[in-house]
Amino acid sequence: MKILITSGGTSEPIDQVRAITNQSTGRLGRQIAQTFLEAGFAVTLITTPNAMKPQAHPKLQQILIKTTSDLESALQEQVPNHHVLIHSMAVSDYRPLQMVPLEKLQEVPTYQVFLEPEQKGGKHSSTAKHQVIFLEKTPKLIQKIKDWNPAIRLIGFKLLVSVSSEELISIAQASLKKNRADLIVANDLSQIDQEQHPAFLVGPEQIDQAHTKQEIAHKLLDFVRKES
Repeated sequence: MKILITSGGTSEPIDQVRAITNQSTGRLGRQIAQTFLEAGFAVTLITTPNAMKPQAHPKLQQILIKTTSDLESALQEQVPNHHVLIHSMAVSDYRPLQMVPLEKLQEVPTYQVFLEPEQKGGKHSSTAKHQVIFLEKTPKLIQKIKDWNPAIRLIGFKLLVSVSSEELISIAQASLKKNRADLIVANDLSQIDQEQHPAFLVGPEQIDQAHTKQEIAHKLLDFVRKES
């Protein structure tokens, strides 16, 4: 059985120097990958340059990506060839469309700004006191997974901040249906640190609970083995 794991966090360029990203470390993804490798599975890890990574292993293939577009290309290529996808990567919800000095926006209509060439190929000037960044929504890649491989077992992740357990579970259940997933790992950022990682593992008919990254990884391993 071939396991595909995504880990780390995507980064979206403003120009060739600057980017918008998130604080994902890839620590949980690394733990999951190591757990499956130790259990004898072949693992393909799609990750980012700055994310934590497992040690080299003969059954490990790593694919480095940066942007959401990179991730989409990698997933579209790899998903049809794998039996399970554990999608723990923090994917950017938005990417920069254009950055414009506030003073310029006050001088010309917004639509005229968008008619001008983008500057992502170089570096925006740092002389302006205020800059305005226009963002566009990125595609929800998790919603495309079952289109690329209807038979793949899809495990998604949902991260919220400072919500009740009831709300966390409810949103995970909605994500389960919307994304045609087999399991959603739901966690609250306010409860996570290096030692503790409380999470609910929400399936169509069951809700399990874990308290550390190691426990999450082992419960995912048990889930895959049980359902295979």
